[in-house]
Amino acid sequence: MRFPGHDPHHREDIVIGPLDLPSRVDEALAVQAVAFGLGADEIAVRRQIVLRHMTYPGARALGATTPDGRLVGFVYGMPNDRTHWWSTIVEPYLRAQGLDDWLDNSFVITELHVHPRYQNRGIGRALITAITDTADEPRSILSAIDTDSPARGLYHSLGYVDLARQVLFPSAPKPYAVMGAPLPLRRRG
Repeated sequence: MRFPGHDPHHREDIVIGPLDLPSRVDEALAVQAVAFGLGADEIAVRRQIVLRHMTYPGARALGATTPDGRLVGFVYGMPNDRTHWWSTIVEPYLRAQGLDDWLDNSFVITELHVHPRYQNRGIGRALITAITDTADEPRSILSAIDTDSPARGLYHSLGYVDLARQVLFPSAPKPYAVMGAPLPLRRRG
């Protein structure tokens, strides 16, 4: 796939493909730190979470890399499991809306981040559609900070709808929205 480079008159090949996330976890978390504004302590905690997630059945990751192999974006997810921490937090919020069945037979997008210098070029869209296109589940769920943001705009454009709003995660300073979409995700046009 081709995506614009830093200079609008120059194009750079960005390759979307399988990512061995455990071996490149520090590179991925460096992208997440810049994209999401995380500090060193938060990254240290997330490193252990990512490594644990990648041991779960069906977990997989894709990366967006430059021609020289630099990681500029990544996504990972897995078939949802109601016993996982995320599901136990969001389940009461979804149940209150009569939508907790979304926790079954869904592919959860755990993280999706693109380095800010590479945002707004279709890389996030390419990552999330590529990973969900390989899902066996008929739908996808995710959570995003509950604000009017470019990320939420992307998810809405792909067919995600709000299933629950103002979801509070322990230690998270801002509330989240849980979103769901049927698969395959909506394409432009």
